[in-house]
Amino acid sequence: MQLGSVFAYLPSEEHTAELGRWLAPRLKAGDCLLLDGAIGAGKSHLARALIRTRLGRMEDVPSPTFTLVQTYQADVEIWHADLYRLSHPDEVAELGLEDAFSQAICLIEWPDRLGASLPPNAIRLKLSTQSDGRRVELTAPDHPELLVEFAQSWPE
Repeated sequence: MQLGSVFAYLPSEEHTAELGRWLAPRLKAGDCLLLDGAIGAGKSHLARALIRTRLGRMEDVPSPTFTLVQTYQADVEIWHADLYRLSHPDEVAELGLEDAFSQAICLIEWPDRLGASLPPNAIRLKLSTQSDGRRVELTAPDHPELLVEFAQSWPE
């Protein structure tokens, strides 16, 4: 069974964090999670929960808005990038992300800034505000097992 996208509704910030905790053990080296959504949609909140879960401890996980990239040493290296401040896709090469795409778990906020550097088998998670919560669209055609499990665990 191959699906393109699945949807869910997250009624609160805690549910957004729970989705990050749910995703954490399901990602492996070479996985790239593209976090798409407007400012305030919950991208950093989800990434923070995912990173803390993967680290197995509470740790300060700042948004990489100004540093552009933060790395974390877990069982697999995690790269958390916020590309909002990039003005041209050529700047991605300077960050070293292309090497990280094959060796680390990469969490990329503002993935539209990647341009041609967008990994072809990336997992896209789009967050948008809806009522008091968030609507989530998970697109991962190269990861059908993740889509099936997401649809079962996070019914719309």
